[in-house]
Amino acid sequence: MIDHGLIDRTGRRVTLRPVDDANWRAVADIAPLDAQRAHAPALAARYLLLTLREDTWHSLAVYGDEAVTGHVMWARDEDGSYWIGGMLVDGPEQGRGVGRAAVRTLAAWLAEQDGCEVLRLSYDPVNTAAGHLYTSLGFRPTGEEEDGEVVVELAASAAR
Repeated sequence: MIDHGLIDRTGRRVTLRPVDDANWRAVADIAPLDAQRAHAPALAARYLLLTLREDTWHSLAVYGDEAVTGHVMWARDEDGSYWIGGMLVDGPEQGRGVGRAAVRTLAAWLAEQDGCEVLRLSYDPVNTAAGHLYTSLGFRPTGEEEDGEVVVELAASAAR
């Protein structure tokens, strides 16, 4: 379990846990709000399949206390940078600070990994809520794009 003691706006402790036999169905069923379907998959199951079929990404379940509230994944790039991807907070859980706490928790944990100097992620430029969240957490645009998405980064020292 990855726990940095962060809580959401409802007072639940937000932790990240491995996807396992006990929680994989709840994680797979995580769905965004209908208005987000233009820049997010219909279900987190897509991200779980990516982690099963490719060796790049590692999925984590996002918990609010003991309830699965979302999904996030991470990877290490060939250049040594660490990436955060596939974050999806269940529609009814949005607006409670779960996503913010999940990104902060994962960023702090990744920043502690061997050789981590920079954290990166990308988001659809149409997804202004994501852009505001990541900017508020200190991520800054690199000027690069990844599959039409804005790439932003944060120094590992700022995430610790």
